[in-house]
Amino acid sequence: MTSNDDILRALGRVEGRLTGIEENVALLRQEMSDEKANAHDGRAVIHKRLDEQTRQIAHLDTKVAISCGADARIRAEIGMLKETVEKNQETVAPALAEWKRMKSIGYGISGLIAFAGLTTGGIVAYASDGAVAALRHWLKIS
Repeated sequence: MTSNDDILRALGRVEGRLTGIEENVALLRQEMSDEKANAHDGRAVIHKRLDEQTRQIAHLDTKVAISCGADARIRAEIGMLKETVEKNQETVAPALAEWKRMKSIGYGISGLIAFAGLTTGGIVAYASDGAVAALRHWLKIS
């Protein structure tokens, strides 16, 4: 039969092992709670980033909608300006054609005046010797 000392020794070993198991369970619980806290913090960061991305996407959608509206308005104004310019060109085209015709006639008249001046100058230069001689003869200047 086993003695009391053997039983107490066996109980001490069991108690020691239970104490070790309790410490291990406490460590596991602590690690689990740390991991839980870290996971919670990580999820909070992810949710914060997702919320920021959602805000940025909504802001971008608003900008795109505003830009599209402005673009459509600008296109409409450009179309109206194009129509106005085309109408003005149709209205002014005859006057421009007349102006070009008058300009070409003016060049022709200027050319004729220049030619007449050159011709007159040449005739005067050619006849000047004879005119000087005739004038001296008429005034009796030697």
